[in-house]
Amino acid sequence: MASPHSLPLLFLSLFLSILAASARPPFACAPGGPTSNLPFCRVTLPIKSRVQDLIGRLTRDEKVRLLVNNAAGVPRLGIDGYEWWSEALHGVSNTGPGVKFGGQFPGATSFPQVITSAASFNASLWELIGQVVSDETRAMYNGGQAGLTVWSPNVNVFRDPRWGRGQETPGEDPVMAGKYAAAYVRGLQQPYGGKHGRTRLKLAACCKHYTAYDLDNWDGIDRFHFNALVSKQDMEDTFNVPFKKCVVEGKAVSVMCSYNEVNGVPTCADPNLLKGTIRGEWHLDGYIASDCDSVGVFYNTQHYTRTPEDAVAAALKAGLDLDCGPFLAQYTTSAVNMGKVHDADINNALTNTITVQMRLGMYDGEPSKQPFGNLGPRDVCSPSHQSLALEAARQGIVLLKNDHNILPLHHSHHRTVAVVGPNSDATVTMIGNYAGVPCGYTSPLQGIGSYVKTILQKGCTDVACKGNQPIGPAVDIARNADVTIAVVGLDQTIEAEFKDRTSLLLPGRQQELVSKVAKASKSHTILVIMSGGPVDISFAQKDPKISAIIWAGYPGQAGGAAIADVIFGTHNPGGKLPMTWYPQDYVQKVPMTNMNMRADKSKGYPGRTYRFYNGPVIYPFGHGLSYAKFSHSLANAPSQLSVPLDGQRLMSVNSTEPTQAVRVTHVRCDGLHVPIHVDVKNEGDRDGTHTVLIYSTPPAGHSAPVRQLVGFEKVHVAAGSSVRVEMGIDVCNDLSFADADGVRRIPIGQHSLQIGELTYAVSLLQLRL
Repeated sequence: MASPHSLPLLFLSLFLSILAASARPPFACAPGGPTSNLPFCRVTLPIKSRVQDLIGRLTRDEKVRLLVNNAAGVPRLGIDGYEWWSEALHGVSNTGPGVKFGGQFPGATSFPQVITSAASFNASLWELIGQVVSDETRAMYNGGQAGLTVWSPNVNVFRDPRWGRGQETPGEDPVMAGKYAAAYVRGLQQPYGGKHGRTRLKLAACCKHYTAYDLDNWDGIDRFHFNALVSKQDMEDTFNVPFKKCVVEGKAVSVMCSYNEVNGVPTCADPNLLKGTIRGEWHLDGYIASDCDSVGVFYNTQHYTRTPEDAVAAALKAGLDLDCGPFLAQYTTSAVNMGKVHDADINNALTNTITVQMRLGMYDGEPSKQPFGNLGPRDVCSPSHQSLALEAARQGIVLLKNDHNILPLHHSHHRTVAVVGPNSDATVTMIGNYAGVPCGYTSPLQGIGSYVKTILQKGCTDVACKGNQPIGPAVDIARNADVTIAVVGLDQTIEAEFKDRTSLLLPGRQQELVSKVAKASKSHTILVIMSGGPVDISFAQKDPKISAIIWAGYPGQAGGAAIADVIFGTHNPGGKLPMTWYPQDYVQKVPMTNMNMRADKSKGYPGRTYRFYNGPVIYPFGHGLSYAKFSHSLANAPSQLSVPLDGQRLMSVNSTEPTQAVRVTHVRCDGLHVPIHVDVKNEGDRDGTHTVLIYSTPPAGHSAPVRQLVGFEKVHVAAGSSVRVEMGIDVCNDLSFADADGVRRIPIGQHSLQIGELTYAVSLLQLRL
C-alpha cells in the first residue's frame, strides 16, 4: 500500500502516463472527422478491403509521396505524415529520425549490444528484451516521440572478424542468428487478435541487411561499391538462413535490402532475391524497404541503370515497397510518364506498406483507446526494465580464463583494487552503436567501487592509446594494490558502421599497458575486454601474471555493475562466445572481399567461422567458463533414424553431391526429429546456468560444414544437482546442407553429435515409401 508521502508522486506518474497517451493525435480516421465513416476507417471491415478503398481514393502524386520513409500526409483524407525510420536494435534508438528523446521521455532502457546478448545463448531472454523494447517504443509513440516501424534487428552473419558492424549481429552461426532473429522479432511485434487471417501488431520489426552484407569500409573498398561474389551453396546454407528464420519463424513483417551488389546485381534491384525469395519462397506478409539511399546508390554510385527512371523501375519491379531516401519521390512520376512504371506497380508497393500500418492500428482512430494506448512515461526506464538490462549484461559476459580459480574475488581479501585501462570508467562505450539515450550508466569503476575501495589510473587516455601515455602511474598503483583490474578493448572509434578494422590486436599501447601492470602487480591481474569483435589477446592468455580474462562485449547501461557482479561472484558467469577469436595472422591471409565460406586448401584459403575453419584460434566459438563444473550424460537418444523418402521423386537427382545425400524436397519432413535427452550435473559448490550446445559432424564425403551447431538450451542447475534437458534435432533443417547448386540435402549415414565432453553417433537410413 502506498504511503501518504508517495501518493502525490503516484498521481503525478499516472497523470504523466495519461498525458503521454493522449499527446499524439490520431494518425488517421479521427473520431467525428470527415473520413471517419469511409470504408478505410471502418475497423469492422477486412484490412484488405480497407487498404483497397484507401488506395483507390489517392491521386498518383499522393501515392508517390508515400513511397519514401518520410511519407507525406494526405490532409484532404485526414491522414498525417509518417516517418517510417525508427530504430530499436537493443533499445529505443534515436539513430533514425523517427525517435526523439526529451521532455517526458529523456531516455530509454539501453540493453547490451546484440553480440553481448547473443552470448547468453538464451532465446527466452532475447524475446523478453524485445518485449521491453516494444513497450517503451509504444509508450514513446503514444507520446508523439517514436514510430511503430522499427528497422531492427540486424541478422547478418558475422563472417569476418574485422567487420565494424559485427557488434550489431548475433554472431557467426547462421542458425543461432536466425533463432535470435525469430525470438527478438516475436518480442517486438507481439502479434495479437485480428480477423480475416491477419493478426494485429504492437510494433513492426524489420530484419536487415539482406543479403551477404558484411563489409563497410576496408582497404579502399566500401559497401556502396562492393560486389559480393557469393556461391549458390553459401547463399543457401549461410547468408540467407537468418533472414529465412526471421520471416518464416519470427513472422517479421519487413525485410531491408542492403547497399551491396550480389553477383553483379544490387540487392534492392534483384527480383530473384526480393520477389522470388522473400515473397515467393518465404511468403513475407509485409513490406520490403531499402537501406537508406540504396536506390540512389545503385544509380549514382554503382551505375546499374542508365537513367533515374530506370532505377525506379528496377526497384519497384524487383519488389521494393519503400525507399529510405528521396529517390522514388523524385523520379517515380516521370518513370510512369515514360512508361517504365505503371500505376499497378505503385499500388502493389502501397498495398504492402499500408497493410502493415493498418495492422498496427494506425487507421483505427484515437490511439489512447486502442490496445497499448495506456503506455506512457512510467513504462519507460521502469525498475523492472532496468533490472532486465542488468540481467542481460550478466548473462552475456564470458569468462575466458580463470587460472587456479582466482575468480570470484572475495572483497574481504582484496580491500584495495587498482583499476586501470582506457575503458575503466566507460559509459557511452558500453552501449555500442545504434543506441539511444540510456536511463543512466554504471561504469566499471562504479561497479567495482560498490564492492571495494578503488584507485584509478587509466594508463591510456583513450582506446587508441598512441604516443605519450600515462602508463607509469598505472604501474605504480598496481604495485601497491591487493589486486589489479585492467579494463581495455575497443570502442566506436575503432569498430563501427563504415569503419572496419585492419588488425585484431589491441589498439596502440594497450598491450604494453596490460603487460607492464601485470608484471608490477603484487598480486593477480584481472583483464576485462570491452569490444564487439574478437581481439587477439594471446599475450594475456599465456601470461601467468594475468590470472583471469573476461569478455564483456558492449554490456549496455548497467555494464559496470554486471562486470563487478561477475568478478566478485554475485553472478556466476555462463556466457559463451558467439564468434571465433582468431589470431592476428588469420586476417593477413584472408581478404574481407572473399565471400567464400568453405576452405580451399589448393589456394591456401582457410575458410571462415568455426563451421569451415580448422586452424588455430585464440578462443573457439562457444567457449566460456563458469565458477561451477558441469558434466553431461546421455539419458536417451536413438542410434538410428529412418528418413522417409517419396519414392516417386527420387529419379530427379542432378547434383555433384553423392547420391547418399538426398534432397530435402524428397523427404517427408513433418515430425522428423532426433530426440536427445541429456542430463546436466553441476559438480561444483555454486549454483549456475549452463548452455548445452549440440554440434553435428556429417558423414565424410560431402561439402557440408565441418561442424554445425544444431541445438542449444540454457538451464539453471543448483550445486550438486542434475537437470534433464530434452531437445529435438530437426533432420531437414539442422542436419542438411546446401550442395554446389544451392539444393538442400541430407547426408545419409552416420552423423556424429558432440555435447560437451560427449560424442554420440546417429545413423540416418533411407526409407522409401
